[in-house]
Amino acid sequence: MRLAFMGTPEFAVPSLAELIASGHEIVAVYSQPPRPKGRGQKLTPSPVQAFAEAMGLPVFTPESMKSPQAIADFQSLDLDAACVVAYGQILKTEVLEAPRLGCFNLHGSLLPRWRGAAPIQRAIMAGDDQTGVQIMRMSEGLDEGAILLSEVLPIRPDDTAATLSERMSVIGATLWTRALAAIERGGVTETPQAGEATYARKITPAEARIDWTRPAAQIDAHIRGLSPFPGAWCEAPDGTRMKVLMSKVEAGSGEPGAVLDDALLIAAGEGCVRLTRVQREGRAVQDAAEFLKGFAVTAGAVLT
Repeated sequence: MRLAFMGTPEFAVPSLAELIASGHEIVAVYSQPPRPKGRGQKLTPSPVQAFAEAMGLPVFTPESMKSPQAIADFQSLDLDAACVVAYGQILKTEVLEAPRLGCFNLHGSLLPRWRGAAPIQRAIMAGDDQTGVQIMRMSEGLDEGAILLSEVLPIRPDDTAATLSERMSVIGATLWTRALAAIERGGVTETPQAGEATYARKITPAEARIDWTRPAAQIDAHIRGLSPFPGAWCEAPDGTRMKVLMSKVEAGSGEPGAVLDDALLIAAGEGCVRLTRVQREGRAVQDAAEFLKGFAVTAGAVLT
């Protein structure tokens, strides 16, 4: 099939690789424009752009797919279909209707649960025990299209947004070949979404702050759901910001936020949370033992 691929982050790269390996003709790859990155704020291409260019594919990075020129360029490609994975831009009707068979999206949840920008993070943060990847026909509504294929995945007790995202990206990539073959022969069942929708709104910096008055299980889910980015955080007694990347629930009690031992056991509103991977502001990520060698957060201190 003659395809366009639209994606931006690392999550989308396995899907593009799978489509190339399947022998489809990728006539255009769309990705978000290069953005400033690192201390030098050097313009850096997205993971999808970098991979596509390494594979010798033509890449387009319009600032907006809503511009008349971008729409006209897309319509001129004479596509059979477009495959979209975490592209990061809203597509207008003119774009969605341009390919002969339509535009299709790989989404990281079991719709209609967790429509929107941060479905993987929100599923972990909410304490869900399963999630999934789905290929859906795109419509103008936010993640409201009919479902073509689904794969259910368990959320493990130690999953972070990073580990779950990696598994989902690999499994999701394998759905494309089956989906496109079924779409081409007209043998796919498109199932409308049913049930009450929930929305995975974008994570805000203020929301990432840890609330020690919550139960330990909720705090642990909050930490893992935001790891590695943007990272749940709190403040040490001296005002230094601490980013927490990994934790586990343990027994115990105390004033919420109180440090109960010299190995970062923190009291919650109910139970305790052991911090196991921590990052001091401006420093590298460390395990708890290494972190405490250079930064004393001892029993009796209170984190806020």
